Amino acid sequence: MKRLVVLTGAGISQESGIKTFRDAYGLWNTYKIEEVASPVAWERNPQLVLDFYNKRRQQLYEVEPNEAHRTLVALEKTYDVRIITQNVDDLHERAGSASVLHLHGELKKVRSTADPDLIYPINGWELKLGDLCEKGSQLRPHIVWFGEQVPNIAPSIELVEKSEIFLVIGTSLKVYPAAGLLDYVPADVPIYLIDPEAEPQYYMPNLTIIRMKAKEGLAEFVKLVSARFSQSL
Repeated sequence: MKRLVVLTGAGISQESGIKTFRDAYGLWNTYKIEEVASPVAWERNPQLVLDFYNKRRQQLYEVEPNEAHRTLVALEKTYDVRIITQNVDDLHERAGSASVLHLHGELKKVRSTADPDLIYPINGWELKLGDLCEKGSQLRPHIVWFGEQVPNIAPSIELVEKSEIFLVIGTSLKVYPAAGLLDYVPADVPIYLIDPEAEPQYYMPNLTIIRMKAKEGLAEFVKLVSARFSQSL
């Protein structure tokens, strides 16, 4: 099986009803980054930060994986599919994907403020002040905030370097270090970008742009990649 490495972003979850951050009705139009998604915000107003992520977690329990998530699962019959996601939801896992690496954390997990290696699944959707880890320190969302290191970037780079097909779905490619993963795709590996608003600066010799939303774009990707690799056999 060829190894298909997939980088997913907010666009794939948007089709399940989850708000993105940068669209016209996105989360950053309601909240400022510095208020809810940084270590400084946590120190200044932890209750506001908890409220923000509690609302996002509550919404996550109300949505389901969509056809794009399920298509990626179906591709596992033909390809060795490895997903790297910028999303903090669990829709890939709930759809049945076997290999998912979260770059920016996971909404349904919390971690210790004293020891970042103490990570726990959260029961329900609400995390409160006074909820403590086994060492007695406050629990916080298991989210990589702006200004924090991205622990999973190194294993993500290793996956990308071993890719035989590289697929990008539903991300603006404006958030680093995730956007920098394209620099590690081997020179002879075909890259496919599914994005209805793909910008010209993403043109590369081995890049195919599919200007569609995730569901339709994945259906087109399946046709293109099937034809390409059947001809090369």
